[in-house]
Amino acid sequence: KTALINESLYLPLYGISQISPSFSGIPIFDLVSNLTESTVYFTPVMTIVTVCMLLFFALTYGWQNVGAAYVLRGLFRGDAVFVFSDFFYGIKRNRKQSFFMGLLEFLFTVVLIVDILFFTGRNGGLNTIMYGVIFAMIILYITMKFYMYQLLVTFDLTNFKILKNSLIFTALGVKRNLMAFLGFIVLFALQIGLIFIALAYGLTVFIVLPFVYILALIGFIATYAAYPIIDRYMIAPYADKKSENTENTEVTE
Repeated sequence: KTALINESLYLPLYGISQISPSFSGIPIFDLVSNLTESTVYFTPVMTIVTVCMLLFFALTYGWQNVGAAYVLRGLFRGDAVFVFSDFFYGIKRNRKQSFFMGLLEFLFTVVLIVDILFFTGRNGGLNTIMYGVIFAMIILYITMKFYMYQLLVTFDLTNFKILKNSLIFTALGVKRNLMAFLGFIVLFALQIGLIFIALAYGLTVFIVLPFVYILALIGFIATYAAYPIIDRYMIAPYADKKSENTENTEVTE
């Protein structure tokens, strides 16, 4: 009975504390919070499993991305692609550099998530501005990611130069980047509509299928947007210069 009373008091007191915090209301809210029974969703075993999965994801994040980037580049260029062998070949060629790039990305993602959780629900002009800045950084980071691993598998560059060039290409390829985001929006809208239709008719298979192919489609859209920009500014000028040098050598001979 006491637990039920505490739970019925918790929600209104929480709302009051958020709308109009006061010196008299906060101690009462804290007292009710301490007395209210809460359900424990994570057992020690679940916590250990979750930590291990996050650790595995962090350590292999760069390898997953570089292998996928190598395969997607081949598909875009029309090369002969053997998905599994090319995936692991791309990892083998770039395992050290992609490992540290993945760790850097994972840490940056964690920082962004912590920042979002910190500023979400807080009032004040500064908090709103900071929330907008974080959102802009997320968009910039996602756009830079279009180019990062394509540069990694195509050129012999340090991670710093890869990040620098990715930032530059984000500005140079703004039109293609916007079209890629439009493609993401259309893709997600179609998938959400498909899921609602599947739920209405009880077709559970169409709820699971998007998790199989949607990441691949997102990766291909990003590659389709990014690789032509890389080719225009880094591959084509070098190829033209090499062709000119070859022609001059033939004339001299």
